[in-house]
Amino acid sequence: MTVIWAEYDAVLFDLDGVITPTAEVHMRAWSEMFNAFLEEYDGPGDRTPYTDADYFAHVDGKPRYDGVRDFLTSRGVEAPEERVVELGDRKNDAFNEVLERDGVTPYPGSVLLLDHLRGLGLPLGVVSSSANAPAVLESAGVLDRFGTVVSGAVARELGLRGKPAPDTFVHAAEALGSSAARAVVLEDALSGVRAGRAGEFGLVVGVDRGAGAASLTEAGADVVVRDLADLVPQDAA
Repeated sequence: MTVIWAEYDAVLFDLDGVITPTAEVHMRAWSEMFNAFLEEYDGPGDRTPYTDADYFAHVDGKPRYDGVRDFLTSRGVEAPEERVVELGDRKNDAFNEVLERDGVTPYPGSVLLLDHLRGLGLPLGVVSSSANAPAVLESAGVLDRFGTVVSGAVARELGLRGKPAPDTFVHAAEALGSSAARAVVLEDALSGVRAGRAGEFGLVVGVDRGAGAASLTEAGADVVVRDLADLVPQDAA
């Protein structure tokens, strides 16, 4: 896949599943939390076990509490807001325990692209629904690559709507001195791809880590790759 990077003024990366394989940690944490909840829940609604398909359909890429709400709604389960917060916090605790214990290593292909873009002098940003984004980037040793990090905590502080709304991406582009039309979005989540498309970004790249190329394209990706190394010119790799 050839991208003419000189046509753009900024490149915006999702984090989990794009730069680092922490999406796998999130998936395990969500699964453990939701299945424990469903086992103890005895109210109305569908109590069949939570699966990875639920993750991609209802949780991936969204702010944590939105993911809880959307999954419960998909099962016809009504829960008060304090229960939503409790479940979201339980999942976050599980994620942080794994991160602190095991650390995280970025995808080699993602580092290759980061190196290439740094050589071109392009401003880079991270836009993640996770409040843990700075800690993950620091653990992966790449925090210093980015001129702005718009995490879930930043979004809440500034009152920005989370993905699939485009607000966080638009804010990041502006922070890097770019417009949406002159910025690239790289996303593995359907909600994030929809955010890039809704914001009318210059290029929306879907990174297929499990959502499926057809689903990413349908959500609005201009192109889909399996690895960010595919976006590095062969003579630069």
